[in-house]
Amino acid sequence: MLVITRKSGESIVIGGEIEVTVVGVTKDGVRLGIQAPKEIQVHRREVFEALAETNRAASAPASIESAVALLRAQSKPKP
Repeated sequence: MLVITRKSGESIVIGGEIEVTVVGVTKDGVRLGIQAPKEIQVHRREVFEALAETNRAASAPASIESAVALLRAQSKPKP
């Protein structure tokens, strides 16, 4: 992990396309501004983890029985 000191108004560049700027510093935390191409999603970690869990739950069968039924249905030849 790179640890770097930046003051308000200063920034870092990641991969030549993403710029992270320190917008403000308070006693409660740091405000960051992030400029990135539209095709790059930027999320807070807790949002990213919630999205990932939702995607995992949506793609996982509810039970072994439902997974077996799904596989059987997919393997039946179409008339």
